[in-house]
Amino acid sequence: MGISVLIAGGGKVGTHLAQILISSGHHVVILENGKEDYERLKLEFPSSVLVKGDPSNPHDLSKAGIKTVGVVAAVTRDDEMNLVIASLARFEFRVKRTIARVNTPKHAWLFTREMGVDVLINQADFMAHLIAREMSVGDMLTMFKLQTGEYSLVENVVRTGSKAAGKVIKDIQFPQECIISAIIREGKLVIPRGSVMLVPGDEVLAVMHVSSVESVKEILQGS
Repeated sequence: MGISVLIAGGGKVGTHLAQILISSGHHVVILENGKEDYERLKLEFPSSVLVKGDPSNPHDLSKAGIKTVGVVAAVTRDDEMNLVIASLARFEFRVKRTIARVNTPKHAWLFTREMGVDVLINQADFMAHLIAREMSVGDMLTMFKLQTGEYSLVENVVRTGSKAAGKVIKDIQFPQECIISAIIREGKLVIPRGSVMLVPGDEVLAVMHVSSVESVKEILQGS
């Protein structure tokens, strides 16, 4: 049984998100106030999915069924509005899970749990890191942030002479708050079981707390 999701904002991001969620079996409602976006949405979705109204207005949020959903995704083009929506969802309507989109990276610091945001989607930052990854093979890069910056999915290439080179994973003393997620070796995926030996050139993907980043870098790349 799918989750009920209220998507605040029916632009390109909201539309694509709704299509993905609906195809995955979730119940979705899109709340959109803009005339052009709403008319376009009517051509793409059944009327049962759409509600016309201001996503930052508590009355319109109630009309869209916010009291019965499990997740609210605030993905409008306006950062201030997305923050207001997330705060209302969390503190006014007690929604269990809130997701908010940031359009301008310098505003990201505002989107915290104290402001009602569980998960921050920083598209510009994510795209910048993907581009940097293509330009700088071998550097340690944060691919994207999880849980408002406390945890990250990080990529690092094992270097010759590092503590990890030539050792099996179970014998490497990684920090406690670090989990190896995948290894890419010569373009192929290697499942990171304890018996797998890391060799120079391996691309290691790991989820870790920010406090572990430097320790993991030293283990995989050397001092």
